[in-house]
Amino acid sequence: MEHVDTVVVGSGFGGAVAAYRLAEAGRQVVVLERGRPYPPGSFPRTPAQLGKAFWDPGAGLYGMFDVWSFGDCQSIVSSGLGGGSLIYANVLLRKDEEWFVHEEALPGGGYESWPVTRAELDPHYDAVEQMIGVTPYPLNRPAYADTLKTLAMRDAAAELGLDWRLPPLAISFAPSPGAEAEQGTPVTDREYGNLHGVPRRTCRLCGECDIGCNDGAKNSLDHTYLSAARRHGAELRTLHEVRGVRPRLGGGYDVEYVEHMPPAVAGGDDRRAPRRTGPHTISCDRLVLAAGTYGTSYLLLKDRAAFPGLSRTLGTRFSGNGDMLAFLLRATDRSRTRPVQASRGPVITSAIRLEGEAGGRGAYVEDGGYPQFVDYLVEGADVGGELGRAARFLLERLRGRLTHDTNLSAEIAGLIGEGELSGSSLPLLGMGRDVPDGTLRLRDDRLDVDWDARTSQQYFDGLRATMRRIAHVLGAEYADTPSWLGKRVMTVHPLGGAPMGRHPGEGVCDPYGEVFGFPGLYIADGAAMPGPVGANPALTIAALADRMATRMLETTAPATAAAKPGSGPDAEPAVYGDRTSLWFVEEMRGALQPGGDDPRSQAGVPGSGPFAFRLIITVDDVDRFLTEPDHQARAEGWIDAAVCGGRRPISRGWFNLFTPGDAPDRRRMLYRLHFWDGDDRPRTLAGWKDVHHGPPTRLWLDTSTLYARLLEGHVEEGADEGARAVAAGTLRISPADLARMLATFRTAGPGGAAALARFCGFFLGELWDVYRPRQGS
Repeated sequence: MEHVDTVVVGSGFGGAVAAYRLAEAGRQVVVLERGRPYPPGSFPRTPAQLGKAFWDPGAGLYGMFDVWSFGDCQSIVSSGLGGGSLIYANVLLRKDEEWFVHEEALPGGGYESWPVTRAELDPHYDAVEQMIGVTPYPLNRPAYADTLKTLAMRDAAAELGLDWRLPPLAISFAPSPGAEAEQGTPVTDREYGNLHGVPRRTCRLCGECDIGCNDGAKNSLDHTYLSAARRHGAELRTLHEVRGVRPRLGGGYDVEYVEHMPPAVAGGDDRRAPRRTGPHTISCDRLVLAAGTYGTSYLLLKDRAAFPGLSRTLGTRFSGNGDMLAFLLRATDRSRTRPVQASRGPVITSAIRLEGEAGGRGAYVEDGGYPQFVDYLVEGADVGGELGRAARFLLERLRGRLTHDTNLSAEIAGLIGEGELSGSSLPLLGMGRDVPDGTLRLRDDRLDVDWDARTSQQYFDGLRATMRRIAHVLGAEYADTPSWLGKRVMTVHPLGGAPMGRHPGEGVCDPYGEVFGFPGLYIADGAAMPGPVGANPALTIAALADRMATRMLETTAPATAAAKPGSGPDAEPAVYGDRTSLWFVEEMRGALQPGGDDPRSQAGVPGSGPFAFRLIITVDDVDRFLTEPDHQARAEGWIDAAVCGGRRPISRGWFNLFTPGDAPDRRRMLYRLHFWDGDDRPRTLAGWKDVHHGPPTRLWLDTSTLYARLLEGHVEEGADEGARAVAAGTLRISPADLARMLATFRTAGPGGAAALARFCGFFLGELWDVYRPRQGS
């Protein structure tokens, strides 16, 4: 079986960022992407091409539009190398600081809570913006100053007293950073090259962003993060669809996948004869799930039995990021038609930020657009003929072959068929903080969504009211989409399903994306969002993935760095920064007495229950650890006791090695583990090993015996006396467990052997200082 350090499932904003960061650090990374690569010039444009541009391998369709239709919700997401960046509208807004809410009550009950802050994400926002390359629409330049839809939004916002802005866009308007914006000129490749090997051109303002940019003007992930990841040695395997994931005995994960062979690859052109190979299996030490909200949630729900103890919040916190599409039709100015030319420019050029106007939850309204070739068809002579056939062709593919009712393309196609989209009509795109109370579940082995707009009604009513006000100012008619008339939410930003949280009672993964109870398993896509981002979510997903990757590189490292393509035989291996880390695994077993308070008096007391833990003790910086007086390291893993509800993952943990005791010849090893019990109550295990002077025969007993108290709440150091004890007892490490522990010591970074020697020297030196013979003893 093939084995690698890290497998990344999916190549969207989470997966691409993770792949690049890990590959850059020397990790062996394999990206499994179910869709195709799309070089500039390969995106579909004709009705026949668009009719095959959907994802349904069972029907012989391998295109980039993946349409999902549920009872109360419908979505369109992307399938291809670069994920959602292939079809998104390029907006990279940061989540507003005040929208990082903490335990905010929701209208239908429960609460929304973000376990990260804007300040924690800002450095990662900076890094992503720098890597992708963002710039606002250059409205101040002569060639762009007459973009009428942008000016219309600005004028409407000014009259209504609303907050209008030009958001950061991931588009190359200029051939290189700092150069003058110019349409249709060659784009200079970055230092890491372009994985497609196809020239790119700057934006021509053709409005084709949402159906794939054939000029390569979009700074999509295939042109940025994925090209850089490949340059650093990551393998990008397209048409590899993951079908299952499971933990491996002994650690790590197995990933099962099939490899699709579309007719063009298989050597034929019969779409009715799809082919694939597999299933195949690849194993890895670390697994990053970045298959999108639906893909990641489906994999975890389908394979839930393989992950015992997975949080009960799996499938919860689903939302559509407040998405709403509306149209302003036939804008006028003093009885004259007001041209807005929605087809000129990128799809989105400007945004209006709302706060109190959206039910108090906050939102954005952005100008929309559509391709110029649609404008040409609308204004042409044969609108009722060819265009009608094209629209029916698309709808047939959506409804017939994919059995979905509608999507964004179908909505626009319907309006085109009625001649409504013209030079005086403008789509409006709304998004914001709807209520994340939807649930994802399996029904007949298929993913289903239980969610509707009722609890978000106040938000949607406020958003629509603002859109109507904009329409009124522009002298336009306001039109909802047909789906909204039935209160069906249409979203291109599905979020949630495997939300992050502070503990397993609140989320599937921790604030760094690591799944509680399953070390090395990470979630790096929209599924991890604990609620709506509010703004366009791409940048926040990418920033969280960047933060996750930083954490991964701080806590784990490869045995050696993989050679990079083209680096030559003399290439230096990548190193783990300028620090050396160390980690080991400790297992202890014993008993806890419910209701006890003094662990020394509980040994052998009737009613005691078995208790055990398995901890990964991590020293992030050996030199710092040895010089600081409290010698503190991180503790991760699980505890297992009936009084705690069985095996429970540790949400936060600390270990202190040989802190000073109350006498010069006394030391303590301290353990403080925060977790949530089976009833989602906060608990703290506070333990200590008492190392003090005595005969050498005491050394084994002192260093292998842990006295432990189980406390109510998450109790910080120094506050134990005021906390109520739930249980008390002792744990011990057996000689066999000690031998296994010694075999688990690992280091990462420069001078690992020397760092391990210093650590061991410190350990033995402290023991000698305590147990050495003393004069007169």
